Amino acid sequence: MDLSIIAEYGPLLLRGFFITVVCWLLGTAFGAALGLLIAVVQRYSNAPVRWVLQIYIEIIRGTPFLVQLFLLYYGGPMIGLRLDPIPAGLVGLTIYGSPYFAEIFRSAFRAVPLGLIEAARAIGMAELSIVRRILLPVGLVSALPALVNFSIILTKETVILSIITVPELMYQTQYMSTMTFRYLEANLALALFFWIFVEVISRIGRRLEVRITRHLIERS
Repeated sequence: MDLSIIAEYGPLLLRGFFITVVCWLLGTAFGAALGLLIAVVQRYSNAPVRWVLQIYIEIIRGTPFLVQLFLLYYGGPMIGLRLDPIPAGLVGLTIYGSPYFAEIFRSAFRAVPLGLIEAARAIGMAELSIVRRILLPVGLVSALPALVNFSIILTKETVILSIITVPELMYQTQYMSTMTFRYLEANLALALFFWIFVEVISRIGRRLEVRITRHLIERS
């Protein structure tokens, strides 16, 4: 095993890792925002709207991310939707992640004690304020582990973006393997980068959970 190859291709791998992190951050943020919107609309809309949203959730959760990405990037031009690789990857991650985030938020909302919501309504609090000041902060405590866990899953889904030539970490390690024919070193670098990435996210998630719980205890 020749580790000097990793050092030689280090700048290329770091550039790919940076793109991976950016795609993950934006895809996770947009996916969570869309998922939250879906969960709120499901909670307060009528039955037909809930059925439409539930069909969307089941379709996205029931199909592989690779298939969705192919349809978006290669099938999109057939209906006039032409996206460059990175925007297509971000849209793909957003669509893929939103149903899972929606289900996490929906479960978190249902875990909020009904008495808190009834008390807020009794004092005349608007439903939007109830969502912002009760459902989200209280539900976030129970939802945070699931949110962090799915965010970690999304880090690994970013490797699929290499299929549509997004120059993220997987794409760069494949290029490194092609140029050097050293597959062990390339995949070792890939595994090391992702292990560090996941560890950082896990530690941030644990700290957030502690801080949010402490904040709610201090407010109560």
